[in-house]
Amino acid sequence: MMDLTPLDVRKKKDDLRRTVRGYESTQVDAFLDLVADRLEEVIQEEVRLREQVTMLRERLSGFEERERALNEALVAAQELREEARLQAEKQAGLRLQEAAQQADQLVSDARRSAEDSERALADLHARRASFLRGMRSLLGRFLDEVGYEEARLVGSPEAAGSPPQDDEDGQDGEPESDHA
Repeated sequence: MMDLTPLDVRKKKDDLRRTVRGYESTQVDAFLDLVADRLEEVIQEEVRLREQVTMLRERLSGFEERERALNEALVAAQELREEARLQAEKQAGLRLQEAAQQADQLVSDARRSAEDSERALADLHARRASFLRGMRSLLGRFLDEVGYEEARLVGSPEAAGSPPQDDEDGQDGEPESDHA
């Protein structure tokens, strides 16, 4: 099929032979001018439509590119969110583990402190008992010595007996002399 331009139509009217029995030339010329004008409009419309199609394809391509970029961004955001969630879970697990270890350490320290306190208390009880035994022994010796001195003052050295002996600390147990 041959391409037909408005110029081809306009040239053709000069090339057509005139015959006696043919169509009226002014009507043919007017019709050919109309065809040429209409053909020119159709060609311009085709050019405009082709440009519009090209522009729409470019816009579509741009939209498709944006859609692809948005999908990639969405996927990246979902991956980032999932990674953040996993990281948060990991951190929470580590903190729970750390808290459990600290709690175990606190319990262990408290037990050790309680055991130390119990040992210290037992040691204090033992020292108190030892102190009381020593005090009882000392008071007993003082009472014996007071009894001896009292008997000696009353005048009966035989009733007083011998002076008490100190057997715990190695002292001789003799009463101090009276310088009064």
